[in-house]
Amino acid sequence: MTFSDAIAESRAGPKLRRGKMSDSEKHEAKLGLAFISPWLIGFLIFYAVPMLASFVFSLMDYNLATPEDAEVVGLANWARMLFDDSNVWQGLWVTTRFALISLPIGLAAAFFLAVLLNSTNLWGRNIFRTLFFAPSLVPFVASALIWSQVLNSQTGWVNRIIELFGINAVGIDGIRWLDTPYLIPFTFTFIGIWGIGNAILINLAGLQGIPTALHEAAQIDGAGWWRRLRTISIPMVTPVLFYNLVLGAVGLLQYFLQPFVLNGTTGYPEGATNFFMIYLYKQAFDFSQMGYGAALAWLLFFYGLALTVILFGTQKYWVYYAAGD
Repeated sequence: MTFSDAIAESRAGPKLRRGKMSDSEKHEAKLGLAFISPWLIGFLIFYAVPMLASFVFSLMDYNLATPEDAEVVGLANWARMLFDDSNVWQGLWVTTRFALISLPIGLAAAFFLAVLLNSTNLWGRNIFRTLFFAPSLVPFVASALIWSQVLNSQTGWVNRIIELFGINAVGIDGIRWLDTPYLIPFTFTFIGIWGIGNAILINLAGLQGIPTALHEAAQIDGAGWWRRLRTISIPMVTPVLFYNLVLGAVGLLQYFLQPFVLNGTTGYPEGATNFFMIYLYKQAFDFSQMGYGAALAWLLFFYGLALTVILFGTQKYWVYYAAGD
C-alpha cells in the first residue's frame, strides 16, 4: 500500500464490519441495554402504550359513564372532528392566535432580561436572578388564583396603579382583564411573563457561554454595546433561542391550566378562552366522550408535529452553530 493510499483510507474512516459480534461486544451491548432499560420501560408504560390505547379509543364510541357499551365506529370520530364540529377549528384558532401573541413577547422578554442580568454593571445580580426565577417555582394553580385577585377589576392592584395615571380602570366601566374578549390573549400573556424564570436561566447560560475574546476584540475595534449585542450575542445564542422557541410553541399548544382555573370550560367571555385543550377536556371529561376526546388529542399531536417539523426546517436559515460545518 502506498503512502497516498494509506492517507485516503484513514480519511475514509472506519469501515462497517459485518458478521457476528464477539463475546466482549455482546457483553457491552447487554450492559448498555441494562442501563437504558429503566428509560425503555418507562417509555413503553407511560408513553407508547397510552398513545396506542388513545388511538384505539379514537376509533370507538367510548363513554366513561357506560364503558360496557363501547363499540367500534371506525373513522366516525375523525370525520365529525374534521368536518362537522366548528368548535374544533375555533379552539385551534384561539390557541394559535394566543401563541402568535404570547410566544414572541415571552421569548423577547426572557432574552433581554437575561442580557440585563448578565451585565457586570448591575448591582446585586444574584439577588435579581433569584427574584426573577422564584415565580417559576410557584404551582400553576396557586399562581392563577393569585392573578385572579391581582387583575380583579374592583380591588386588583393593577387597576389601582393604572388609576394613579388618571385612567378610569376601577369599577364597572373600568378595565376588566378577565371579562373582555380582546384583552384575554394579552392578559394570559401578562400572566405567563411572570413565570419565565426558566427561560431566563437558559438564556443566561447561553450568554455566559459566549467566549469573552469575541466581545473584547469587538470592543477594541470600537463596537458599542448595541452592536456587540446584535452581531455577537444574538447570533451566538440562536441555538438557545431556537430551543426556547420549540418548547414554548409546543407548550402553548397544550395551554390549559390558567384559563381552566380562571374562566372554567365555558369559553367565557364570548369564546375567547375556548382553547383547544379546554374543548378537549370538556368533551372527554365533562361529557364523558372519551373516544371523541382521544381523536381530538391525536389532532393536536399531528398539529404540533407539523409545527415542530416546520420550525426545524427553518432553523438552517437563522440558527448559528459554532461547531457546524
